Amino acid sequence: MAIQLIKFSLLVLGVIASFISVVSATAGTATLNTIYVPSACFGYEDQGVMTAAASDALWDNGAACGRMYSVSCTGPTNQGVPQPCTGSQVTVKIVDFCPPPGCQGTLDLTQEAFSQIADPAAGKITIEYNQ
Repeated sequence: MAIQLIKFSLLVLGVIASFISVVSATAGTATLNTIYVPSACFGYEDQGVMTAAASDALWDNGAACGRMYSVSCTGPTNQGVPQPCTGSQVTVKIVDFCPPPGCQGTLDLTQEAFSQIADPAAGKITIEYNQ
């Protein structure tokens, strides 16, 4: 009886553990840009408007192409600027490369994606993101 109780307890704990997911978001910055056509990943293929360019930190020699990232705004990048965040989250697809020195953020979001999570007037924000 005790062995069956232990097996049952382990089964219940396993089921509960499978529903609990510890997600650790990565901190970064996001900048505002336009739709990427042609893009480094997909050329002239339309990938929609919820897209982004990856900085060196994420590019991975082009392996980032097609990866999806969930992005949320955490605040402004400049002191004294009002809170730009909308409280929303957006999922973007990596379609391009944002090389230095021009790239000023971890992710360079299209206007449509940026405006889902922040006021476009901010131009650059702090973010948390997960693949």
